[in-house]
Amino acid sequence: MTGNFERTRRIVKTDEFSSVFRFRPVFKTDHLVLYARPNSLSHARLGVVAAKRLAPRAVTRNAVKRAVREGFRQSALLRTLGLDCVVRLSKSLGSKKEPACTADIQAVLFKEVVALFAIPTKLNRILEADAASASLQGNQDSVSGVAE
Repeated sequence: MTGNFERTRRIVKTDEFSSVFRFRPVFKTDHLVLYARPNSLSHARLGVVAAKRLAPRAVTRNAVKRAVREGFRQSALLRTLGLDCVVRLSKSLGSKKEPACTADIQAVLFKEVVALFAIPTKLNRILEADAASASLQGNQDSVSGVAE
């Protein structure tokens, strides 16, 4: 793993999470769902949601978060895009009766995280749609300014 996950690269506030969740999921794997929305920054930010009911042990939830953060760090695409990304655990991963974090769970997580952040075309479409809506909004403002 590569060092700290600096605060400027994290989504920490509830309203920031909510604004990303309003968008439709960009990509789904067996256990994870990625939501994304454009932001005004020059870099991407990440939030991870691992619910206690889906991963009852803290060790498992923390393993999910570590795997997602490491995949995010290693994604060259996400270093340059202005996106807010939230990854949510969507399917149960282990139980209280099983060991907290086995090699099998880690292998599944690693495979899914790699697949999750290897989707440049979908992420680029989000940015293009945002740029198009911003230009339309700008055109409407200039037209209404002339009419007055």
